[in-house]
Amino acid sequence: MATQSSNGTSKPKTQAKRATTEAKKSAAKTASTTKKAATKTAVAEKNQAQTIIETAVDFPVGVVLSASDKLNDIVEPWTSRTKAEKELKSYRRKIEKAAKRTEKRGTSARRRATTEARKTRTRVERDVRKRQQAVTSTATSTIKTSRSEVERRVKQVSDQLAALR
Repeated sequence: MATQSSNGTSKPKTQAKRATTEAKKSAAKTASTTKKAATKTAVAEKNQAQTIIETAVDFPVGVVLSASDKLNDIVEPWTSRTKAEKELKSYRRKIEKAAKRTEKRGTSARRRATTEARKTRTRVERDVRKRQQAVTSTATSTIKTSRSEVERRVKQVSDQLAALR
């Protein structure tokens, strides 16, 4: 049985109304949140599309401006005779400077190579002299030993011949 309050309404009806009202508020809040999220997404997509379109337009314009600047930099020094002569002098100085730098590097490299070759030649000559001395010494001692041996055998053969006579 339902109990009635002093104003004549029952508790379950009040709770049901309250629950319905809260559900409606919750649904409205969810719908509002969803609508805001959808709006944010739409704005983000619009901004992204706008950025892509701006890039697609800005890039070629930038390329044209860069090319124009480069062309001006190339053509400007040649617009009058004095400017052209000045530019040619500048080029000549740069070329002469580069040539001197290159010559200096070549000179340094040649000197290094010559010094290295001289050191190598000296070292090889020293090694050859040492080997020559070693070979000469060995040959001399071998010759002396062989000569002594030959003289000893000649004497022995002479002695044997003298004994036979």
